[in-house]
Amino acid sequence: MDIVVNEELKAYIDPLTPEEYAALERSLLAEGCRDALVLWGDLLVDGHNRYAICRQHGLPFQTVQSKRFKDIEDVHLWMIDQHLGRRSVSDFQRGVLALRQREIVAARRARFLEASAQQAQQGAADAPAPQSAAPEDLPWEGESSYPEPAPLKSREDLARAARLSSSQVAMIEKIHQQAEPELVAALKSGAISINAAAAVATLPPEQQKAAAVAGKDELKQAAKRVREAQRKPRAKTAAQAGEGAASDSSDPSVAADQAGELQALQQRVAELTAENEALRKQVTNLLSQLVG
Repeated sequence: MDIVVNEELKAYIDPLTPEEYAALERSLLAEGCRDALVLWGDLLVDGHNRYAICRQHGLPFQTVQSKRFKDIEDVHLWMIDQHLGRRSVSDFQRGVLALRQREIVAARRARFLEASAQQAQQGAADAPAPQSAAPEDLPWEGESSYPEPAPLKSREDLARAARLSSSQVAMIEKIHQQAEPELVAALKSGAISINAAAAVATLPPEQQKAAAVAGKDELKQAAKRVREAQRKPRAKTAAQAGEGAASDSSDPSVAADQAGELQALQQRVAELTAENEALRKQVTNLLSQLVG
């Protein structure tokens, strides 16, 4: 069988660094290719680096067919699941993978709900069954046996899936949506942290590109400028709030309102205290009856 390498599928997961690739090559040359390459039909799903190295050096390898996939989305979900569990995957890549998983599951659910609505309108007998892929995309017929992941509805769900904090997920989401490719490349290379990249991602595209091209030091300075600019409006707002509070305290009508609110709160506290005391007495009476 001729193995087909789909470049888009190969690039779905970030490539190994040169150091990681060299380490894998040394391992394969010393120990051989112990893990089988995963195929879907003739399409290579997992093991692109091992396949390239084995072909380069004429090393033997094994393959295994996976019939769990119904469409390319199943393949993507399986790849995401595999890489989310690998320690070598960076925090940023794990966050991106979790975001991709959320997008796939949400799109599937939307298609299913749309098809269900059409069936309800037309009648189950007349409506076509929902399909998530064209027949020519399927190496095998039948339903997928790959389990559907749970929807990642909240940022906390994403954080758990990616083994990150909610704040990290928020920053990665901002980078994923707003960062220019040059900034993302700088982040992946280690020239800038996730925190700093999220700050730089708020800049206009041209400023992001210029900072990324200028290098590590300029990226840090750009992130610092963004943070300082964000702090100034917050400090100004806090100062204005303080001035407003001071002016309110000197206004007789405002002072009267505040005094009224305080009196109402004190009365409510007294009522709750009395209710609490009455309940305590009832509990004491019940206990004495039980003991007697």
